[in-house]
Amino acid sequence: MDFQDYQSRDSAGDASERGSVDRREHLVVVGNGMAGCRAVEELLARDAGRYRVTIFGAEPHVNYNRIMLSPVLAGEKTFDEIVINGPDWYADNDITLVTDDPVTAIDRAARSVTSRSGRTMGYDRLLIATGSDPFIIPVPGKDLPGVISFRDMKDVDCMVAAAEAGGDAVVIGGGLLGLEAAHGLTLRGMKVTVLHIMPTLMERQLDEAAGWLLKTALEARGQTILTGADTAEIFGDGKVEGVRLKDGREIPASLVVMAVGIRPSVALAREAGLDVGRGIKVDDHMVTSDPAILAVGECVEHDGNVYGLVAPLWDMCRSLADGLVGKANPYRGSVTSTKLKVAGLDVFSAGDFSGTGGGCEDIVLRDASRGIYKRLILQDDRVVGAVLFGDTSDGSWYFDLLRKGENVADLRDLLIFGQAFASGGGAADPKAAVAALSDDAEICGCNGVSKGKVIACIEAGAGTLDAVRATCKASASCGSCTGLVESLLALTLGDDYSGERAVKTMCKCTSFGHDDVRKAIVERGFREMPQIMQELSWSTPDGCSSCRPALNYYLLCAWPGEYRDDQQSRFVNERLHANIQKDGTYSVVPRMWGGLTNPRELRAIADVVEKYNAPMVKVTGGQRLDIFGIRKEDLPAVWADLNAAGMVSGHAYGKALRTVKTCVGSEWCRFGTQDSTGLGVKLEKMSWGSWMPHKFKIAVSGCPRNCAEATIKDFGVVCVDSGYELSVGGNGGIKVRATDFLCKVATEQEALDYCAAYIQLYREEARYLERTAPWIERVGIDYVRARIVEDEVGREALRSRFLFSQSFSQNDPWSERAAGAEREQHAHMAQFKPIRQEEMA
Repeated sequence: MDFQDYQSRDSAGDASERGSVDRREHLVVVGNGMAGCRAVEELLARDAGRYRVTIFGAEPHVNYNRIMLSPVLAGEKTFDEIVINGPDWYADNDITLVTDDPVTAIDRAARSVTSRSGRTMGYDRLLIATGSDPFIIPVPGKDLPGVISFRDMKDVDCMVAAAEAGGDAVVIGGGLLGLEAAHGLTLRGMKVTVLHIMPTLMERQLDEAAGWLLKTALEARGQTILTGADTAEIFGDGKVEGVRLKDGREIPASLVVMAVGIRPSVALAREAGLDVGRGIKVDDHMVTSDPAILAVGECVEHDGNVYGLVAPLWDMCRSLADGLVGKANPYRGSVTSTKLKVAGLDVFSAGDFSGTGGGCEDIVLRDASRGIYKRLILQDDRVVGAVLFGDTSDGSWYFDLLRKGENVADLRDLLIFGQAFASGGGAADPKAAVAALSDDAEICGCNGVSKGKVIACIEAGAGTLDAVRATCKASASCGSCTGLVESLLALTLGDDYSGERAVKTMCKCTSFGHDDVRKAIVERGFREMPQIMQELSWSTPDGCSSCRPALNYYLLCAWPGEYRDDQQSRFVNERLHANIQKDGTYSVVPRMWGGLTNPRELRAIADVVEKYNAPMVKVTGGQRLDIFGIRKEDLPAVWADLNAAGMVSGHAYGKALRTVKTCVGSEWCRFGTQDSTGLGVKLEKMSWGSWMPHKFKIAVSGCPRNCAEATIKDFGVVCVDSGYELSVGGNGGIKVRATDFLCKVATEQEALDYCAAYIQLYREEARYLERTAPWIERVGIDYVRARIVEDEVGREALRSRFLFSQSFSQNDPWSERAAGAEREQHAHMAQFKPIRQEEMA
């Protein structure tokens, strides 16, 4: 989203448009980031008409959430999804936004600012919110092309481009930003090495034990972590080629990300003659040494402290806004905690966890099987520090105890087990634990929202999670406090709230949830999308990009062979049977059964690559070959050529079976116990082509060494001497989830039968776009075992329904297209308003 054309209006223009002189005080904000815009939000909430506001931004964007840059890099979110204040917010509040034109000078005597483009603007009050600058270590080669920081969208775009070009990456810095950069680049296919000069990762937030757990978990995901690594130079001939350490080791890299820390951005203030220490010095009302100039955010120094976390920034913004409208609310500093997700792993720390103070004692809980570590530091029967890894659900409670200095002597024996146990004497009741939190306990650290504010928001009418997010912003950023917010909804609304996740409507077109619609389709025999919308009183006649794909899938699942697939209600990838890329070309992935191939298939792929000038062929994580750079007009011919070699669609674009990953098993491996490759081929040939709520992956490992990674797949088989261990509900994405054990079977045929029944249960009962991992967490593994393992009759019925539906599903879409089905589809699609790919995302 580019807003370089959003031009500022000068004072004369404002006056002419209004027909009179605007006599409001003019507040100019230097910085369009989170702190500057949050301060304006707080000001508008107190007195919306008091100031005329102009905001200067250095980037060509509206205000976005920098905390969420990591999910954008990882491909989990788009830029539009992390925008905090869109263009409408500026327009609705009569705010003049100047983008891509940073302020370069302040004339305090004239009370004016000058921007990079030469624009000069006067102010009555000036707010500096310039944030922080990345620290670049002064080593040779730091200015080479390919060396970047990780602070804004431009950096993210550079990293994404580097990942798409291929190669290795080095991330210098093992703090939060460095680890998030490494995680995102790893997910995008780069081989990543993290260099950290200290012996412990995130040493400012974690103790040695938690840092070791974090390092181990990241290494298990394929990253190389080098601690105690001191960078000597970055080398390369005209561009970065690698990093050399002081001990002589060299790490090759086509991309180097500097993430060693940040420093308050004070150059503008210093040149203007303001008092500057580590940051811009401010008083308790966020006023600088010039009474007409305020400052807020990471760029300020208050009482000798500089804060890099968001919660203190929000406290500053509240005090600043109160001061601007004449209210006294001095900022007294902040006691901080850190609750984060690092590469999908939960970590929390607060206070002094060094434990070096006199009279300090540690209480430690380690649960290696669950990857959980908790350490509390007590002094004089009071919590003075805490470190949590793997389970941070009690972080808010520990922080509340620390902040208030409460005596915990009576809770000492149960304290480490969390609030539910300690407060209830061993009875773990999460709702009671949340109820026991004080009103000023912090619920959402990202947005500085307390329990009392969330409850007030709910009592004022915000009866759903989305409504709370929209009103007070709790859970609107990283989402780690979602469970707490939902508990407060349940506590506050009682019987009027049955759980956001349980009653969430399909979309804004209907008041029905996914489960209710699926039930109505089966019980009332709905067989057409317009029929559903009519009978269930859809508010929009043709539905939207959220409900149409879901309805199309539910009808396909309910009535195989009867319902005709509505191509208009599919993603563009599914309509064209190829994955669209950022440059508008497509990638094509032919299926390779169980990861096996042969000379004929390889020749066909090589011929396609040469014939259609495909710029890249990549081996995927699912043991297949992905052909990139195919033009849309060439897709039918590509499909025809691959079909001629006997290859069918790999459905790499679909909500369907993607891959069956295998190891070589007993046929070749000396450790193999069963024919894992053969079973994998049988599973894939049984289940390919089946449309599902989301993508589905299978793996078969020939022995417990688990080379095929079966324990992080939707359905996994681990072969043992006496049979096959089946597990379900795994996920290897941004939030890794190990599978739950389903059962053990003795024969290949049983493994096939259980797999078919499990897939059909998932197809029939999961909600559209719900992976197996969250589905099983929602319904419980015991429920799945009861339906698949314990109920033999029910299992056979599920298996039979799946095989019946497969008789209509296993038609290769590539051959159908080559036979002219595409022309028919276009005629069918012409009846409908097109749904854009970005709407379907």
